[in-house]
Amino acid sequence: MTASRPAPIQRLADLVGGENVLVDEDLRASHELDWTGRFRGTAACVVRPRSAHEARGVLQLLAADGVPVVPQGGNTGLVGGSVPRGGEVVLSTVLLSEVGEVDPLTRQVTVGAGATLAAVQAAAGRHDLRVAVDFGARDSATIGGMAATNAGGTTAVRFGSTRAQVVGMEAVLPSGAVVSRLRGLLKDNVGYDLPGLLVGSEGTLAVITRVRLRLIPRPRLRATALIALPGIDAAVAASSALLRVPSVEAVELMLQSGMQLACDHLTRPLPMPDPHGAYLLAEAAGDAPQEDILAEAVAGLDEVEDAVLADDATGHASLWALREGHSVAVASTGIPPHKLDVTLQPGLLGEFIPRCNRAVEELDPSFRVYTYGHVGDGNMHVNVIGPAPDDERVDEAVLGLVAEMGGSISAEHGVGVAKAPFLHLGRSAADIAAMRAVKDALDPGGVLNPGVIFEA
Repeated sequence: MTASRPAPIQRLADLVGGENVLVDEDLRASHELDWTGRFRGTAACVVRPRSAHEARGVLQLLAADGVPVVPQGGNTGLVGGSVPRGGEVVLSTVLLSEVGEVDPLTRQVTVGAGATLAAVQAAAGRHDLRVAVDFGARDSATIGGMAATNAGGTTAVRFGSTRAQVVGMEAVLPSGAVVSRLRGLLKDNVGYDLPGLLVGSEGTLAVITRVRLRLIPRPRLRATALIALPGIDAAVAASSALLRVPSVEAVELMLQSGMQLACDHLTRPLPMPDPHGAYLLAEAAGDAPQEDILAEAVAGLDEVEDAVLADDATGHASLWALREGHSVAVASTGIPPHKLDVTLQPGLLGEFIPRCNRAVEELDPSFRVYTYGHVGDGNMHVNVIGPAPDDERVDEAVLGLVAEMGGSISAEHGVGVAKAPFLHLGRSAADIAAMRAVKDALDPGGVLNPGVIFEA
C-alpha cells in the first residue's frame, strides 16, 4: 500500500522535534523489517512522539492528510503487523518508556507504551512483585506492543495472556481524541470496556500510549524440570497432571528435531544421552522450596523415560535456554521462516502435529518443520523453513488443517498481515462484519495499520 499523499515531514518535525523524525534510510532500516525477516517495506519516515499529547498531534496531522500510519513498539512481532508495507509513516512508541511508581497496596503500575517488559519486571521486582506475562523477547518487547497483540508467553496457562493483566489504558484515536482509563479500579462497570477492546487490536483502532498493569507476587524459589517422554500424547497427559500442582506455572513441549536444532545453535550437547519422542519443560515457583514438590510430581507421571531437575539459577537458565533457543535457532538458519502460531485443544496435538508435518512434506519434501510451544493451553508454534517469504502454500495448508480440527489460526501473535488472507478460517462472516464495523467507527479514514487483520 502506498500513502495517498506524501508525509508532511517538516510539520511532523515541528511537533516532535527534528531528531525524532527519522528520514535517512539507515535510521529507518530497523523499523522496516520484522523480527522474522519475512515482512518488510519502506516507511516515509519514522516518528517518535514523547507524550500522548505529541502522539495526538501526529495522528491528527496525518489523518487530515490521509497518510497511513503503522504503530510500532519494540518490533518483535512475528506476523508483519508492525512494519510498513510501502510508504506509510511508522509511529514508534519507544520514547514513551516511563515506568511509574509501583503501588504495592493495589499491586499495580502505570507504564508508558514503550517501556520494555524487562524494565517493568525490574521495577516490580523491587517490591517483590512481577508482571504475570513473560517470554524470551522481554528485553525488547514493549508493554504497548504486548497489549496491542494480547501477547501470551510461557505462564499464560496459569495467569492468562496480557489482556488478563491490563486494568487500564490510555490511547489516542485517529481523530486525536484521547481515551484514558488509568485509575486502576478493579470494579468499574460503566459502559463498554474500551481498554479490553483495544487489547489485541494490533494498532488498527488506536495508538496505545500508557498501560496500567496488575502485578502478582514474585516467588522466592523455583525449580525446573526437563522430562523425556515417548511421544506427544504422553507429554499432553503429563502436562495435564503437572498443572494440577498449584505451584507449576509453565509447561512447554519440545520435540527431538527442535531440541537438536537448538543444541546445535547453542553449541552444546543434547541434555540426555538418548533421543526421545517428546520433552516437557516444567517450572514450579513459590515461597517454599520447590524441588521436592516438582520431583514428586514428576515421579507420579506415567511413561517418563528420563528427567533432569534444577533448583538453582544456573540450572534454571540452562534448561530454559533449550526452550528459548528454539526460536533463535530457527531464525539463525538464514532463511526467513514461516512462523504459524496456532491453538488446538491439547488432546488433539498428538494427531495435529504428525498431520501438519505430512501436509508440509506433501508441498515440498525439502521444507523443514519445527513445532514447539505451550502445551498446557494447546498453543503450538509451527515453524517452517524452506518456502519463500511470499509462498503462502504452507500457511494455507497448516491454517486450513487447524481450522478443520476446530482450532484457532492465531493464539498469541495476532493476525498481522501474515494471516489477514486467512481471517475467514478463524471468524464467521458475521464476526468479521462486526469487527469491520468497529474499525470503521473508530478509524473512519482507514489510516491506522491498513492491511493488518483485514486485507487491504
